[in-house]
Amino acid sequence: MTDANTEAIEAWDGVLFQKFSRFREVLTTGLGLHGTVALDRLPPVEGARVLDIGCGFGDATVEIARLVGRRGRAVGVDCANNFVEASRETARAAGVDNAEYFSADVQVDDLRGPYDFAFSRFGTMFFASPVAALRNVKRSLAPGASLLMVVWRRREDNPWIHAGELAVKAIIPPVEHGDEPTCGPGPFSMAGADTVSAQLVAAGYEKVRFERHDADICIGKDLEEALAFAKALGPAGEMIRLAAAQGIHETERVDRALRTALSPFVRPAGVFAPSSTWFVSAQSP
Repeated sequence: MTDANTEAIEAWDGVLFQKFSRFREVLTTGLGLHGTVALDRLPPVEGARVLDIGCGFGDATVEIARLVGRRGRAVGVDCANNFVEASRETARAAGVDNAEYFSADVQVDDLRGPYDFAFSRFGTMFFASPVAALRNVKRSLAPGASLLMVVWRRREDNPWIHAGELAVKAIIPPVEHGDEPTCGPGPFSMAGADTVSAQLVAAGYEKVRFERHDADICIGKDLEEALAFAKALGPAGEMIRLAAAQGIHETERVDRALRTALSPFVRPAGVFAPSSTWFVSAQSP
């Protein structure tokens, strides 16, 4: 395990788990829309054994378990023990018995293959060494197995998060994180198709393909929840957290700026903003 991975795991198992839990519904039903569409377009076959990389709350793993049926198996892996425990509770509550979860550093640990299919919904963008991690995933795949990743495209095509980032950055300049743990490279580290294609080829995959998917996603049931979400998670939330005292001092200005930035996305049913992802598919030889 690298020092960078140790820091990221500390963040995901601590402060980020707490924040994700607070906004679980927004994350799983709003942002999770992209994963549902990806699995609908490129589903695993019935009876397959599937690895869900960075399973989070385990909702996608449950979705996969239903797709592969009782003869199949969905296996969720996450670096954070807190997410793994939450995932197990998700499966129990859903009454799904062909899903299981374990904790591991996907970059270096044994992933308990072989699998016929590997899936990740926003779980691969945070690797300190993406080629090493993708190569380790490939080791767990059977010959001819498929990989499907859902990753964010460039920030400019994702106003749901970028509008808040720009608003906060105008008030609180980025600062060094010091002793505070961070989540790794960040949500847009796999936005470039050329870069990700090169990473996959270097990791030993073939038949790499990209499909763009755009959708308006719900980031809050109302403007107040969307404001709280922006202040807690994503680049805007990280800037506020890492700025510490300055972030607290500028709370009033930040709130005003975020309300202005997010107000155009308010609808009667909630706050819906444009988002854009890549569905990245590849095959293990």
